Amino acid sequence: MADFSLSLNEDQLQIKDWIHQFAVDVMRPNAHEWDEREEFPWPIVQEAAKNGLYGLDFLMSAMADPTGLTMPVAIEEMFWGDAGLGMAIMGSGLAAAGISGNGTPEQMMEWVPQCYGTPDDVKLGAFCVSEPDAGSDVSSLRTRAVYDEATDEWVINGTKAWITNGGIANIHVVVAAVDPELKGRGQASFVIPPNTKGLSMGQKYKKHGIKASHTSEVVLEDVRVPGRCLLGGKEKLDAKIARAREGGHSAGAQPAMKTFEATRPAVGAQALGVARAAYEYALDYAKERVAFGRPIIMNQSIAFKLANMATEIDASRLLIWRASWLSKNCGFKNAEGSMSKYKASETAVRVTEEAIQILGGYGYTREYPVERWHRDAKIHTIFEGTSEIQQLVIARAISGLRIE
Repeated sequence: MADFSLSLNEDQLQIKDWIHQFAVDVMRPNAHEWDEREEFPWPIVQEAAKNGLYGLDFLMSAMADPTGLTMPVAIEEMFWGDAGLGMAIMGSGLAAAGISGNGTPEQMMEWVPQCYGTPDDVKLGAFCVSEPDAGSDVSSLRTRAVYDEATDEWVINGTKAWITNGGIANIHVVVAAVDPELKGRGQASFVIPPNTKGLSMGQKYKKHGIKASHTSEVVLEDVRVPGRCLLGGKEKLDAKIARAREGGHSAGAQPAMKTFEATRPAVGAQALGVARAAYEYALDYAKERVAFGRPIIMNQSIAFKLANMATEIDASRLLIWRASWLSKNCGFKNAEGSMSKYKASETAVRVTEEAIQILGGYGYTREYPVERWHRDAKIHTIFEGTSEIQQLVIARAISGLRIE
C-alpha cells in the first residue's frame, strides 16, 4: 500500500508538465475551432496518439501508479487545456474501464487494446449504459440480452442514449438486462466487436458544452455477439443470477455502477481542470484590467471572488486526490468518490460563472474563453451520476440507511 502524500513524485511531475505542454501547444489553440464545428476532432486525437497521450500504454502506466494520483493529475491538465477536446481524448477510457472492471484477464487483453488502436490507426471505444427512459435510474434498463443456447450467442435489442463516441466507436461496451425482473442485479455487460450487424448510430445530440466530444444514441437491433463477448463469462453471470433469485443482497454490484464508482474521481478531475482554467484566466484579467484608475483586483468585491475560487479549487483537488488514493489502495469507506465528483463539479459551475462576472461583458462573448468553460463545466453536474445522485450515495453511506 502506498502512503498518501500531497507531494507528487518525479514521474508524476514530469507527466504533469508533459500534458500541460500538450494542452498549451495543441489543445488551447484549437479549442474554439472545434467547439464551433461541433465535430469529433480526429486530428487532435491522432496528435495525442502520436504524442503518447492517447493509447493503452499511457492508460496502463497511469493505472499502475500505486498512489492513484497520476490519472487525476493527468486529467486535470488535459481539461485545463479544453474539456471538449479532453473528452474526445479520454472518452475511450470509459469503455476500457467497463471491460477492466467486469471482464476476465483474457477479455481485457483482447478488447481493451482495440478501444485505442495504434498511433497510425486510431480506434475508439464507447460505454453504453444510459437510455432515453433510464438515466440516473440505472436499474430500469430496457435494453435486453437473450442467450441463444443453440449458437452460443447473445441477442441484444434496445436503444442507448447520451453515449460518448456512440456509433463512431470501434468497440461498444453495452450494459443490458438478462433478467429484467431482478432489475440492477439482473444486468450484464457485453462487448460489441467492430462491424457487428444491427448496431447503428441514432441521433447525434447538439449540446450546450463539450461540443468537440461526439455524443449520440446507439441503436441495437437483433445484435448477435458470441458468448465470449459476455464480460466475466456465463458461469459467473449464472451464479450471480442464482444468488439474486434466492433473494440474496450480495449478488454483486451492477456492472454500470462498478464502472462509475471507479471513474468518479476522474470526472471530478475533469471538472477541476475546467475550474482552474477559468480561475487563472480571471485572475490574470483582474490584475491587468484597469477601472477607475486601478486594477480591478484592488476592489474587495473582485479579490474576494478570486479568493473563494482558489479555496474551492484546492478543496476539490484534495477530495479528488484522497478518493483516488483510497480507490487504489483500500476502497471507498464513506462515498469519497461521490464526494469528490460532487464537490468538483459544483465548484466548476460556480467558478466559471464567477469568471464571467469578473470579465463582465467580455466574459459573455465568444471572443473570450470563459463563456465556453462555463458551458463545458455544467455537464459535470449531470453525467456519470447527477449531483443529486451523488448526494444520495453520500447520504446512504453516512447514514447506513436506504434513503430514497
